[in-house]
Amino acid sequence: MAVSRAMRRVLRVRQMEEEMSQGELEEAVGSLRRLEAALDRAGKREREGRRQVTASAGTGEVIARVAGIEEMRAGRRHKEALQPRIAETEREVAARRAEFLARRTERRQVETLIQKKEAEDRLEDGRRAQRELDDWFLTRTEGFGSKKG
Repeated sequence: MAVSRAMRRVLRVRQMEEEMSQGELEEAVGSLRRLEAALDRAGKREREGRRQVTASAGTGEVIARVAGIEEMRAGRRHKEALQPRIAETEREVAARRAEFLARRTERRQVETLIQKKEAEDRLEDGRRAQRELDDWFLTRTEGFGSKKG
């Protein structure tokens, strides 16, 4: 008996679920990368402010020093705001990855069942063909034996 259409439909459903799960994982990873890039920019802003404060200390420019301090504060606030969002997004990525791997496992299990059934069918077809050949040969040789006698 060949692999049923229902089993093939189950495989197709599992493939679609895996593809959707992979898309969700990629989206979550993209969000995480964007947040990490924003965190990097906030760190650069803080460092640039620190550089301005250091440079203005030598020249005595108060406005540049105040601007540098504000840049440092803004960068630090931005980093502090991003860190919890990054942690949450990392948890989401981990959950999406686990879901994707579970979907992949489900799909592979169905594929394995189908492959096993197809292999059994091929084996049975080979046996059936051999039986038919044996029967044909047996009837052929019996027919030759009865003509001689």
